[in-house]
Amino acid sequence: MKRVTSSKKALGTKKPKSKKKATARRKPSPAADLDIPAWAANASGLCSAYSTELGTALIGKSEAVLARPVGRALRGQVQLVFTSPPFPLNRKKKYGNKEGRAFKRWLSSYAATLTKLLTPTGSIVIEMGNAWMPRLPVMSTLAIETLLAFQRAANLYLVQEFIWHNPARLPSPAQWVTVNRMRVKDSFTRLWWLSPTPFPKADNRRVLAPYSGSMKSLLASQKYNAGDRPSEHSIGARSFLKDNGGAIPPNVLMELHDESSDASNLLVGANTSANDSYSRFCKAQGLALHPARMPVGLAKFFINLCTEEGDLVCDPFAGSNTTGAAADNLRRRWITIEADPTYAAAGKGRFPELAVMAPPREAPPEKPGTPTSSASDTAPVLVEL
Repeated sequence: MKRVTSSKKALGTKKPKSKKKATARRKPSPAADLDIPAWAANASGLCSAYSTELGTALIGKSEAVLARPVGRALRGQVQLVFTSPPFPLNRKKKYGNKEGRAFKRWLSSYAATLTKLLTPTGSIVIEMGNAWMPRLPVMSTLAIETLLAFQRAANLYLVQEFIWHNPARLPSPAQWVTVNRMRVKDSFTRLWWLSPTPFPKADNRRVLAPYSGSMKSLLASQKYNAGDRPSEHSIGARSFLKDNGGAIPPNVLMELHDESSDASNLLVGANTSANDSYSRFCKAQGLALHPARMPVGLAKFFINLCTEEGDLVCDPFAGSNTTGAAADNLRRRWITIEADPTYAAAGKGRFPELAVMAPPREAPPEKPGTPTSSASDTAPVLVEL
């Protein structure tokens, strides 16, 4: 923050300049018409797993991709970075999570790089799982420390904190929850909405939740009990008579399932679907499912909240490409980056127009006497975040 020598200077000189800057920040990005698939196809050194009309799924380590000249060309273009980095678990996962303090150093090193991608009104939303102390029934503060380190490394504002509740998550930590029965299951993750400005682009009218039955009745009758409440709030006679198209959602998000087209934060949900288009595609192609998938509706909520049609969304840790699929469905341009080629290829299953173009893998001939599987395609499969 710049120091001013007098209140007169602050009022007479700085304030008009501040207004001018605020106006300039709301101008469209100069790259609003950037053709992402063409950019990826013509850029040297990039490897794309697949592209749609609006976006491309890149293969590679995001720190390397974004450090190249072609990656640096994206600076100032992205309206939303929405991502779920590999969580700081106490054991290694197939998707390459970091462990312990190495995770904090690793993720905070991304802060400046991702912030430079943003437009002046852009946002970063990071999902972060909880961490537990090794061999002890107590939680670690590592996840919160990491988010704080990320925020401070790029001098970002914490715009708002969200909670995503996943009731289908496996009971964990298993030793303390299901064996010793000393703790209850850990079923939520944090999402931190960060921005270099306290006024990032956002509009909660794009994420309104359906009205409750009682609110619909109130709007129909145009009657309710006005007056003072025990909480010392005073409710006016007409404060709740206007139909605004829906209710303003809370910051506790509970999504339904992986293929919901509309994000409704009033529904409890999970990432356990075993018969969605992504799972069916992976099965047909003989590809491994990503073990830490989030519902598409969760990504859609933040894309709707923080962007408008045509804006650019980026996910540097794409996994199964939930973010790209959500952005594409909402007519946003998108760039995602995934280090694992198999997971990157499997993400094609989230795009029906691309999935139908991929011929199914031929199954190897069965050996005589081999029993056939009796597992149902629709059997629920629980995955741990």
